[in-house]
Amino acid sequence: MILLPVPGTDGAALLIQVGVALARVRQARLLILNVVEVPEGTDLSEGALSAQERRQELMRLCRDYEPLIAGIRPVVKVGRQVWPEIAGAARDEGADLILLRWKGHTQTPGQVFGQDLDQILAHPPCDVALISRVDPSGLRRILVPVRGGPNARLALRLADDLAQATGADITVLHVVRDAFEGAERPIEEQAFRQVQGYLEVLAAAGRRPMRKRLALASQVVETILEEAADHQLVILGASAGAEPLGGVPKSLLERLDCGGIVVRSSVPAGVFWPGRPPWSAAAVNKWFAENSFHAREFADLDRLVDLKRRAGVTVSLGLPTLNEEATIGSIIATLRDALMQRVPLLDEIVVIDSGSQDQTVEIARDLDVPVYQHAEILPQHGTFRGKGEALWKSLHVLRGDLVAWVDTDIRNMHPQFVYGLLGPLLTQPRLLYVKGYYRRPIQVGSAVYETGGGRVTELTARPLFNLFFPELSGLIQPLSGEYAGRREALEQVPFFTGYGVEVGLLIDLWQRFGLEAIAQTNLEVRIHRNQALSSLGLQAFAILQVVMQRLEDRGTLRQFRELSPTMKLVRFEENVLGLEIKEGRDHERPPLASLPEHRARRAMVASGTVRQP
Repeated sequence: MILLPVPGTDGAALLIQVGVALARVRQARLLILNVVEVPEGTDLSEGALSAQERRQELMRLCRDYEPLIAGIRPVVKVGRQVWPEIAGAARDEGADLILLRWKGHTQTPGQVFGQDLDQILAHPPCDVALISRVDPSGLRRILVPVRGGPNARLALRLADDLAQATGADITVLHVVRDAFEGAERPIEEQAFRQVQGYLEVLAAAGRRPMRKRLALASQVVETILEEAADHQLVILGASAGAEPLGGVPKSLLERLDCGGIVVRSSVPAGVFWPGRPPWSAAAVNKWFAENSFHAREFADLDRLVDLKRRAGVTVSLGLPTLNEEATIGSIIATLRDALMQRVPLLDEIVVIDSGSQDQTVEIARDLDVPVYQHAEILPQHGTFRGKGEALWKSLHVLRGDLVAWVDTDIRNMHPQFVYGLLGPLLTQPRLLYVKGYYRRPIQVGSAVYETGGGRVTELTARPLFNLFFPELSGLIQPLSGEYAGRREALEQVPFFTGYGVEVGLLIDLWQRFGLEAIAQTNLEVRIHRNQALSSLGLQAFAILQVVMQRLEDRGTLRQFRELSPTMKLVRFEENVLGLEIKEGRDHERPPLASLPEHRARRAMVASGTVRQP
């Protein structure tokens, strides 16, 4: 993978062209990175909106190059300084090469190119190339001055790759100082013999032939400049030593009339590089800024369909229902028209019903949408009441590689409620699970208030996350009913059967795959049926049980007595005063991947015995 940090879209075109040329020859992915710097004293989470804007700019930039390279994608990081984020991205993405743009020397005392370049060049996390004024479209001849060592080999490989991409000829120049006498001359000659051995390896691999020149001179820089006069690019390795590049490469970059690239090979293992603690408030704020998306970033549905096609994935939408006759028809019509008929983003829409007593099932079937009763799926494993049970069983019958679910009591359904969840998964392969968040107006009588919805979220779920699972404290709507994930991740975690399913999924996915695998998307405004306060009490009761169960599993909490599975609801009405007992326990379903019958079904889907959506 090639990592290409860009400070902005202005002036980035030539650098990206170099990256595209190298990535095509190497058959590598190309990651375009931008870092949003947040000054000390300002919360990292305040970089979220800037990150969204930068991401959209980079997506537009990458789109121009997608016909040339399918593996190009943008990523935006948020941090205090640029260089630790470049290093972290290189490590996280497994980069082999970083391409950095050089615009000149800094005037800052004690620095050569500026803090970011100096730090990266001093301790590169992988191979690094510092690029100045290189236009791949005009390359005809490339000059590679070499002495020996890993930097020289890297320079030769980079020159060979660019020659393969552009058809340019390569001249390998070895300048020997005429002042070298006695024991120094054999050392210099031995270094060049090592380079010749590498050239023989390239020739044996059928690479482009290279013209070799040996020059004896007293002024190395002047000799290289003279030779460079009829070349369009000079590539050389950095000198060994404490300086970022060394004297000769630095002088050449200053004086070259053509393009220049200076390379530094990666440092040996064991060199310190800034690490990231398992948890800190800053880490959560950083996650919030980098992994909070907006649905408008993915409004170009043709692009999402193209990304889906290139990835070779299928997409399923599951609609869990229980007495939703007032909304299910409009939800199906809206989503099918926008996401199946106008563009083929969804491959199937399936209703998973939990025993509706109204016309929900009939309405869905009249619209030719498949309907399953969750009690009839995997009947050998029994059945429980609850939304989580419906989701777990729906994952067995849904066939897509990406699976999205949305609640079916939404009165203002919009396609962005679905494509806003799928967009991050299609554009960011590292992501496994995406939650929706939104403003939730609340209706009291005939009045609608802009805030007030999400009472269990603010009074139960988020306080519990902040207290016991602070890594998840950046989730704005952890209980939202709109989310999407990759099947390979969803099948690896258990599902709680009731109200605790959303909290359980977040905790288990985070513990198994890490916070960086989770993201959230702004879906703007969601209007739905508000629940009675007694129902919210049952929801909070179930969530508390799930959190306590996971705390006990981790050894954080020890239960001294069995928890009560029931909750007593107070009935306090005119002429009525009493207690109503409600079952409030969530059962835990195992990961679907652990069921032999589910593995058999997935094998049938893969073989085509069960038709893909």
